[in-house]
Amino acid sequence: MELTLNVQGMSCGNCKQAVQNALKNLDGIASVEVHLDSGKVDVSFDEDTVSTEEVKEAIEEQGYDVTN
Repeated sequence: MELTLNVQGMSCGNCKQAVQNALKNLDGIASVEVHLDSGKVDVSFDEDTVSTEEVKEAIEEQGYDVTN
């Protein structure tokens, strides 16, 4: 499954790295692309292994707000 999330609070390379690392640590994540300029995160994942809610929670645990 592919998902694009609106994430508020990301402003630098460290933010990008924190989100990428948090998501890549979840089982079932195929790819992560963070777009700082638009505040969007594209995630490809196996929905049988990880849920959309788990993806959102992993980002929120890094201190960012997921708005969709």
